[in-house]
Amino acid sequence: MIDTTDPEKKAALLEAGRLLFAHECKFVAGAAVEKMLPPLVFNEIAFAGRSNVGKSSLINALTNRNTLARTSNTPGRTQQINFFDLGGRLYLVDLPGHGYAKASKEKIDIWTDLVNNYLRGRAKLRRVCLLIDSRHGLKDSDREVMDMLDISAVNYQIILTKVDKSSQSDLKSVLEKTGQELKKRPAAHPEILATSSIKGMGIAELRAELAALAE
Repeated sequence: MIDTTDPEKKAALLEAGRLLFAHECKFVAGAAVEKMLPPLVFNEIAFAGRSNVGKSSLINALTNRNTLARTSNTPGRTQQINFFDLGGRLYLVDLPGHGYAKASKEKIDIWTDLVNNYLRGRAKLRRVCLLIDSRHGLKDSDREVMDMLDISAVNYQIILTKVDKSSQSDLKSVLEKTGQELKKRPAAHPEILATSSIKGMGIAELRAELAALAE
């Protein structure tokens, strides 16, 4: 968590985040089944969220790349776990979106098993960034993921997306409601970050958070 009470410490953390994400970030592997997962090399940060919540856009914004992670207006586009090597210090992991009902049940079951097995068994997974659309707040499918992460004792942090599309009053309400739910969640990181991939809001702060978890 960024210490906002100490300006020098905050500046140092933000600079560490900027420097880490200034490194080249490149795609290294895509896993459609568990046996395709790459070896445990670096600490990993996974990005999870409902389909079309803005995972790919956020990864692109963090890494200053427009096309690193594929973006689409079509939900369910990411159908495998994609791994990106950030400067030889950290893996960024883009997970298939959950809560997408239009895919076949067989496909949904395969994605769900793959993601659950990854989240439960990845020894170098340091945090899951669970992305929530700021306009809608937590949904039941998000809570199912949170239940599983709590049971597995996998640390996760709520990242609100698309805050540029929410009014200040609506955003405040979502922050308060989400914060109340997190108090009951044993594996949840206490700080909620509000971001906009388009406006760049919260991106520097998220970089600083993740830099502290790198090798």
